[in-house]
Amino acid sequence: MTNSLPTDAPPPESIETVERYDRESRTRDIWSTKWALPLTVFAVGLSLYQIYYALFGGPPTLVHRGIHVGAILVLCFAVQRFRLRETRSTPPWFDWLCIAGSIAIAVYLAVVFDRLTVSGGRFETIDVVFSVLCLVLVLEAARRVTGLILPSLAVLFIVYDYYGRSMPGLFRHRGYDLDRIVTFMYESTEGIFSTAIGVSSTYIFLFILFGAILQKSGMGQFFNDIALALAGQARGGPAKVAVLASGFLGSINGSAIANVVTTGAFTIPMMKRVGYQRNFAGAVESAASVGGQIMPPIMGAAAFIMAETLGIPYTQIVLVAIIPAVLYYLGILIQVHLRATSQGLRGISRENLPAVMDVMKERGHLLLPLLFLLYMLFFSGTTILFAAVTTIFVTIAAAMVRKSTRMSLLDIVHALRDGALTAVSVAVACACVGIIVGVATQTGFGVKLAGTIVTIGGGFLLPTLLMTAVACIILGMGLPSIPAYIIVATMAAPALVQLDVAPLAAHLFVFYFGLFANITPPVALAAFAAAGLSGGSPMRTGFVAMRLALGGLIVPFVFVYQPELLMLDGTAADTVRAAVILLIGVALLA
Repeated sequence: MTNSLPTDAPPPESIETVERYDRESRTRDIWSTKWALPLTVFAVGLSLYQIYYALFGGPPTLVHRGIHVGAILVLCFAVQRFRLRETRSTPPWFDWLCIAGSIAIAVYLAVVFDRLTVSGGRFETIDVVFSVLCLVLVLEAARRVTGLILPSLAVLFIVYDYYGRSMPGLFRHRGYDLDRIVTFMYESTEGIFSTAIGVSSTYIFLFILFGAILQKSGMGQFFNDIALALAGQARGGPAKVAVLASGFLGSINGSAIANVVTTGAFTIPMMKRVGYQRNFAGAVESAASVGGQIMPPIMGAAAFIMAETLGIPYTQIVLVAIIPAVLYYLGILIQVHLRATSQGLRGISRENLPAVMDVMKERGHLLLPLLFLLYMLFFSGTTILFAAVTTIFVTIAAAMVRKSTRMSLLDIVHALRDGALTAVSVAVACACVGIIVGVATQTGFGVKLAGTIVTIGGGFLLPTLLMTAVACIILGMGLPSIPAYIIVATMAAPALVQLDVAPLAAHLFVFYFGLFANITPPVALAAFAAAGLSGGSPMRTGFVAMRLALGGLIVPFVFVYQPELLMLDGTAADTVRAAVILLIGVALLA
């Protein structure tokens, strides 16, 4: 098969674009230095440790989370630039100090763990020193990976924790000494090492590793080729290819911006060639890429945190997310088709497209790991951790079937390394947001805020939903989707639950709107990245992307009022009826 859409080597302009809008991609070129080998060994070692822990267990929970955070911080300070315009390839002296400190906080936590279990909350001066060190390192790592907003929020919450007695009215609390605050954040599982890091150090890391190995096997190429084969010849085909390819790839890729660059570097030029305007081409790609994080079966990292927070099986979230995700993509496809029809845009000629059978023959076996994962999750009765690890091994084995997808030992090593490096941004964000959640837990801030939201909304659901949606979008403008979801789930979702919204529907509602911030001006990072590839206006691309995603913006309101859409209530017939009515509504909006 010769007609395919290459994905392994994006053009230089796409690399520049992702660095401009995605902070976690701003890394040093350390792989061309003498530190490449030891850093690779360290990253691969972390991946192997995570696999071992999933299969056989290991140190106590707090110690394991400390190892995870310490190792992630080492990788962060080794590869992430201190500032945007930094040109050096190796870490400066202060980053080496940060690396040493990152190792120290993990080692110290392991050494004093037995004492901590019987201390009854008492702490020593040395505990305070290491607690402050851990806080500083996490805040600095978060600044490099996510920008200033998340660590600034964390610092503000610490200030609130300390000055509680001076706060007005409802938000007044007893206040805590700094020593108590910092040790609570470091030496408990309710601060930095809270549920978010617990999920990061287990489920999220393993599924990121699975995605890295799947990508190394050529799954991205398969998704693009099958999308071309299925939709390339249709009216306005390249835009439909972008929607399908971004949905496929986004289901295993946790970053909307990276998804835009991976598929958009090739689909956006195709869309422009057949006649789509620049802004529309960028908008299609960005709207489709954002939707990848609500597309089962993996749905990005936030779904695992949601399952852990709600205490429900991850598979339940996967099931209830299917209908809303399908409706979201159908809404985009309908608008793409109508635009192509109105402008008389044609598809790509058949001779320039791969054939479905050729694509399946060459790379169709790469679907086996995904099918195996679904079987393990829904029918085997095993744990998610065991399912993730075994699927990793099945992926490696399946890739060996054909020469075009076969991975060498070096490829596997690179996939293990890349998986660990990809996990850095997620783990750092989870550690930093743990500070915010820890303060909310310590002070009762989340409960107080939820009550305030309900009061402002007058006890009515619709105004409360609108306020929550706006809050999610505002937070999502400056934060990655995971910390944005965790913060709003802690602060705002309880308000919806107080108004008798099903907990799962409430959490999916805030998750959806946190994601849509990626295409909501004035800080629509996914749309801006797409505009960088299309040559269009970033703001106009964002507004067009919002229009394309309008159906997706309505879906969360509908499933709050009609939980049968999420299969949380009613019969199967009720679910089908609700889905059909909503599909008609989405089509009319187009």
